[in-house]
Amino acid sequence: MPLLTFNTAADYLDAARQTADSGHTTLARLLAEEAADRTQDPDQAARILREFPGASLRQGD
Repeated sequence: MPLLTFNTAADYLDAARQTADSGHTTLARLLAEEAADRTQDPDQAARILREFPGASLRQGD
C-alpha cells in the first residue's frame, strides 16, 4: 500500500472522496472537515461540507 501524504486541502478532499467511494462515510466526513478547514474561501469550504453531509464528528479539544 502506498504511503499517502496530506499537505493541502485538495489532498484531504481527494482522500475523502476515495474513502466515501469505499463505503467509509464516517472517515470521509472527517477528511472533508479537514479539507474545509484548510480552504481559505468560505464558499468553497461550505461546498466541500455539503458534498459530505452529516453533523461534525470531531471531538472537542
